[in-house]
Amino acid sequence: MTERETHNPDDTLDTEGIPWLKPELVTRVVEALESGDHSLVRSLVSPLGSADIADLLEPLRADQREVLVELLRPDFDPEILAELDETVREQVVEQMGAEEVAAAITELDSDDAVEIIEDLEEKVQQEVLEEIPEEDRAILEDSLSYPEESAGRIMQRELVAVPTHWTVGEIIDLLRSDEDLPDDFYDLFIVDSRHHPVGSVPLSRVLRSKREETVEEIMDPSQKAVSALMDQEEVAFLFRRHDLISAPVVNTDNRLVGVITIDDVVDVIDEEAGEDILRLGGVAEEDFYGAVVNTTRRRFTWLLVNLLTAFLASLVIFQFEDTIARFVALAVLMPIVASMGGNAGTQTLTVAVRALAMKELTRTNALRAVGKELLVNGANGVFFAVITGLAAAWWFDDPRMGAIIAAAMIINLVIAGFAGTAIPLGLTRLGVDPAIASGTFVTTVTDVVGFLAFLGLAALFLV
Repeated sequence: MTERETHNPDDTLDTEGIPWLKPELVTRVVEALESGDHSLVRSLVSPLGSADIADLLEPLRADQREVLVELLRPDFDPEILAELDETVREQVVEQMGAEEVAAAITELDSDDAVEIIEDLEEKVQQEVLEEIPEEDRAILEDSLSYPEESAGRIMQRELVAVPTHWTVGEIIDLLRSDEDLPDDFYDLFIVDSRHHPVGSVPLSRVLRSKREETVEEIMDPSQKAVSALMDQEEVAFLFRRHDLISAPVVNTDNRLVGVITIDDVVDVIDEEAGEDILRLGGVAEEDFYGAVVNTTRRRFTWLLVNLLTAFLASLVIFQFEDTIARFVALAVLMPIVASMGGNAGTQTLTVAVRALAMKELTRTNALRAVGKELLVNGANGVFFAVITGLAAAWWFDDPRMGAIIAAAMIINLVIAGFAGTAIPLGLTRLGVDPAIASGTFVTTVTDVVGFLAFLGLAALFLV
């Protein structure tokens, strides 16, 4: 996606409410839409950039959004489509129609165009592609042929590539005369006769070099080329690891086919981080702007899985029905053990999932990481065992009750530390995204172990 445009801070910037927009401005636009004062709406919206307008469109009701899009259509900025949330974008695209959307897409950089098209329903996608000129359509279809969330999907086709025998003077002449150059670029890529990238030159170095110097003399041959099939998360890791601003993208024949720039990577990092957080909660990105029915249906499956695991924990409790009936204090205290284990497991799980995403947790240090969490949670288990044990003994005037909940607390927190690290590691080995299912598994383990340890010890020492 493109960079956000900057505007008068007094008009748009604020630290509260909708990012980049003052709540007062949004309120005025909504009121103007409701009253039908279209001239006021135009005057309020006209100073805004594409990203700001996208932020304004997203929280509006469907009918308000439709009116605002109609008002924007005569001078519609194609960049707005690239900035919109996927769910909202679908509604805007449907309102504009395939021909108008295609015209807007042809004005965008190829990476933004692909981002818009790939999220459309297949039927709408084909209608839009058919309206795009053949040459541009071929480029977009080639990018769409790469797997989702791959480097080929996020790369930009517009780049500057020059042969190895060129001089700095020839490059400068090209940059001054060629009207088809990208609007913004950071590096020039050097290619051999087979169009294989062999190096890169920062634009700043070109400007500082003498005209007679050759590209081979000033280029950096140790560039990091990215395979078009590489996962976008791996691309982001590569950029972070090597502090890259841009990187060439090559196909299976090692031919230069595109470039990924740092603004693309920032979007990927934001997308992947948000995706992991949402998956940990069993929700989707579309939930915020999606229809009630669709959101309900998506969440139902995840909640059903949680219900089944809750029955498993209840089954453990049922096995100690007689013990609980004889000692009511057990029913009062057992949620404490399960809750503490669940929280400790979530803490460990969060650290582990992040470390896996950042490539910090690997097979090499997996055992050390598990060992550390066992020690940390064991130490916390002892501290909270003392606090909880003394409180329970005083509350129910029974030292045995205090000792039982203290022992159960230590056991459950230690298991929580193990499960919080081992489960995401195990899922990763199986090729499953640990952010999707780890939370449910860890919660189930801590609930079952917590109830089993507490009620089992009670049955053993109190009955």
